[in-house]
Amino acid sequence: MVVAAAILPELATQLVVPVAAAVGIAFAVLQWVLVSKVKVAPEPRGEGGSAAGGGAGAGAKDGASEYLIEEEEGLNDHNVVLKCAEIQTAISEGATSFLFTEYKYAGGFMTVFAVLIFVFLGSIEGFSTKSQPCHYSVGKTCKPALANAAFSTIAFVLGAVTSLVSGFLGMKIATYANARTTLEARKGVGKAFIVAFRSGAVMGFLLAASGLFVLYVAINLFGLYYGDDWEGLFEAITGYGLGGSSMALFGRVGGGIYTKAADVGADLVGKVERNIPEDDPRNPAVIADNVGDNVGDIAGMGSDLFGSYAESSCAALVVASISSFGINREFTPMMYPLLISSVGIIACLITTLFATDFFEVKEVDQIEPALKKQLIISTAVMTVGIALVSWLGLPYTFTIFNFGAQKTVHSWQLFLCVAVGLWAGLVIGFITEYYTSNAYRYLQFWSYI
Repeated sequence: MVVAAAILPELATQLVVPVAAAVGIAFAVLQWVLVSKVKVAPEPRGEGGSAAGGGAGAGAKDGASEYLIEEEEGLNDHNVVLKCAEIQTAISEGATSFLFTEYKYAGGFMTVFAVLIFVFLGSIEGFSTKSQPCHYSVGKTCKPALANAAFSTIAFVLGAVTSLVSGFLGMKIATYANARTTLEARKGVGKAFIVAFRSGAVMGFLLAASGLFVLYVAINLFGLYYGDDWEGLFEAITGYGLGGSSMALFGRVGGGIYTKAADVGADLVGKVERNIPEDDPRNPAVIADNVGDNVGDIAGMGSDLFGSYAESSCAALVVASISSFGINREFTPMMYPLLISSVGIIACLITTLFATDFFEVKEVDQIEPALKKQLIISTAVMTVGIALVSWLGLPYTFTIFNFGAQKTVHSWQLFLCVAVGLWAGLVIGFITEYYTSNAYRYLQFWSYI
């Protein structure tokens, strides 16, 4: 039995979630603008020489057989920039072409699977359009199975499309920033690190913010039909997580297989047959290898991260819908997972500034400590954010459905569960690094043996 209500009112919750999502998207756009300030077109040089016109093609052709590093050592800045632009364009075109082809097959799978979801869920009650008794809210009626099937299908498609868009945007910013990072590296490690970090932040914030916003909008739009039937509403929302995970399968497996095939092919042809150094642009397979890195490790990872985020959020919402939150129609506690994500966006925004504005990386050896510092700071800030959300967004005591009965729990217990998961992720990361990084004596000892 609930003895108190959440401090944060419903109106405030309705504002906090979309505002946090908007802030995340705006911050991602800002990072994109800052990255775009690094130009990959050379400055005009005297008589008719320019980066974008006919000089680009001529410069690319003349330097096709030269190493990028040799051009740099020769102080031929014009050719260096042209070569970077040429390689970036080739990688971007290849990655875009691959994803479009992959998404055609993913779209076919999404269509077929959406139909199956509708048929299987709708057939539970014989495609009935009559309301049915609720499973967990005794004495109340819920929407018909056919409606649940239709909205679950819509949620599945929303999750699938958002997953594909997340992967595609991640690929675009990666191919957009690779040459810019290379050019900035000539000015120092710190400049290159900032460009690379900001480009990574673009995908991270776009992924989290867009996923949060679409989920929030779907909940409110579905709620117009479901009304007080929160059990059916959040059961239908689970399709959102399923759609994200389904598309992540294509990105991770399809892109991963491609990148490994291209990597091995590039090494066999370049090193074994032609004695060309690894990652030399004279080897066409190197471009295919870099394309694979973008579509597998970036686009696939983006879809995979979105799938994990959507799944965990939807699972938490389902559990909450059959607790006292759902039974008593308490909106703010129900949105606890989304509030956690909203606070996470703000916490990560603050943490990002430590890497790009508050501290400066000057040496290669400072990159790894800087990233570790990011993890520690973000974990500490997020812990405070979770405590704040748990205090404001949850009643002090409430009930959760536990094996057929409602069990009374406290808000601090839920905070402890989330905080333990947060810190466990940090600890696992450090343990993994210790046993896999050559910077530690453990691996150095075994490598020596």
